[in-house]
Amino acid sequence: MAADRDDGTMGRVDSLGSINVDHVVHVTDDDIAAFEERYDWFPDRGRTVRVDTLPEDFSVETDELRHGGKGANQAVAAARAGATTTMLGKVGTDHDRFGVRSTLAAAGVDTDRIGVADVPTGSAYVFVEESGDNRILVRSGANAAVDDAYVTGVADAVREADCLLLQNEIPVDPVASLLADLADDPDRPTVILDPAPPEGVDPLLARDAVDYLTPNEHEYASIESALGDYDGVVVRKRGGDSVIVETPDGRFTVDPPAVQPVETTGAGDVLSGVLAARLAAGASLREAVETAVVAGSMATREAGARNGIPTLDEIRAFAE
Repeated sequence: MAADRDDGTMGRVDSLGSINVDHVVHVTDDDIAAFEERYDWFPDRGRTVRVDTLPEDFSVETDELRHGGKGANQAVAAARAGATTTMLGKVGTDHDRFGVRSTLAAAGVDTDRIGVADVPTGSAYVFVEESGDNRILVRSGANAAVDDAYVTGVADAVREADCLLLQNEIPVDPVASLLADLADDPDRPTVILDPAPPEGVDPLLARDAVDYLTPNEHEYASIESALGDYDGVVVRKRGGDSVIVETPDGRFTVDPPAVQPVETTGAGDVLSGVLAARLAAGASLREAVETAVVAGSMATREAGARNGIPTLDEIRAFAE
């Protein structure tokens, strides 16, 4: 694998996005069939669906509480891959009870710019199937409080980063405004957008400042029609199949290594976070994608979005 930047640093990554407490629910095929029959909004396999409220008859027994949120997961992956990483977003007044910021800090993520909203921290229900695949329901909580004032307040930090990670689990308008401002900045960070969930992401796709997209198959199918004028790079995550990288100059594929998956939750977040870390470190696109694909595959060997995130040394040792 390629060397890092000539100055010996690994680069800086900022992640502006969601911070959640995950309620993990292990389900059988019969459970899934019952949910799908009762609720037409229940997510398909591999999909994330955002909900504001849940019906009164929706009741599940949580097997485990974990830390999650696409923004936070990607920040941890970038930090584990060696980048100086800052998390930007909001938690609720209950964050100490769940150890949200302290857990991020323990993973090497700078949490000083995380805001606190007078609502509960964002949450998600992660339904883990017997196959290890997942379906996710997201409730915004404090993530919905990431407004123009907050984003304007952290814009100085964003401009100092080498890479900026974005997702679609916080309000779109403040992020779209930030991207509009960054488009005119010749020293802006490289922007990587994970269009998940894809619903409502079009205003971000339309911004010239977006350099990389990292959709999975469902997300790619949802946004493909909106990519007519997009001239950046698309890294198409396809589960256990080859990752397809589409660039303005052509395309190439990267095959994931063979692993025995336990759970796929967060694997795409790991790929995006490690991709940002490697690009921030000065790696070529191919090397960055190859490293990120190995990391995403390795992460599936343990349950939980963050438990299996490897370090850069572990990724390299595995790849060799």
